[in-house]
Amino acid sequence: MTTPFLSAGRALRPRAGVVLVLLAAAALAGCAPAAPTSTPPSASSPSAGSTVHTSEFSTLDAAGVDAIRETRKARLDMRSGRLQKASVRLTDDSFGPEINTRDLGKISLTIAGPTGDVQAETDRIRFSTTEQEPDFREVTYFLTAGSLEEYTGLIRDGVEKYGVDSAAAERWISSMESNPGTKSNFSITSGTSTGLEVNYDLRYDGSKDVQVIIVHVNPLT
Repeated sequence: MTTPFLSAGRALRPRAGVVLVLLAAAALAGCAPAAPTSTPPSASSPSAGSTVHTSEFSTLDAAGVDAIRETRKARLDMRSGRLQKASVRLTDDSFGPEINTRDLGKISLTIAGPTGDVQAETDRIRFSTTEQEPDFREVTYFLTAGSLEEYTGLIRDGVEKYGVDSAAAERWISSMESNPGTKSNFSITSGTSTGLEVNYDLRYDGSKDVQVIIVHVNPLT
């Protein structure tokens, strides 16, 4: 006859196989990777992308001038008719830099105007303003040529692209071709086809190897 107490005791005792399964499960749980404590940065978080200035236009702070000298490219925004100091990362009481790359080569300069671009290859750019003005009253750059033929080509380019006075330009060219060894300082009537005033200030000296045109770019108003 079976004792009830002993039957109950056998029913409560776990089998050896079950014990091994439970131990194995506990071991696996201990090796499982920990749940992540942070989420990856979203596209809008500071670490997800660069905050570097990516405008197509150049700046005139120290870093911007270094970039112009390094790349020999400059693009200025005068689409509003003016070049604002704030748009080139300068304070309103700042004076613009003079950028000279004679030691490096010429800069490919573009000035975006309201109705067209002023474009040039130059090794010197200057900016005119006062500490009371929030913008620049003038951007000046220098064109150079090694011959009278190249020089007259630059003048006619200004006539075609910017509306510089054609009749005055051709009279001057004719005079210089008749007397190539002479000296002449002459300012041609400005062109305004880009929505900016573009003035060609001729500084010709037939006794020199390099001839210079000083180009002044001003707001129309």
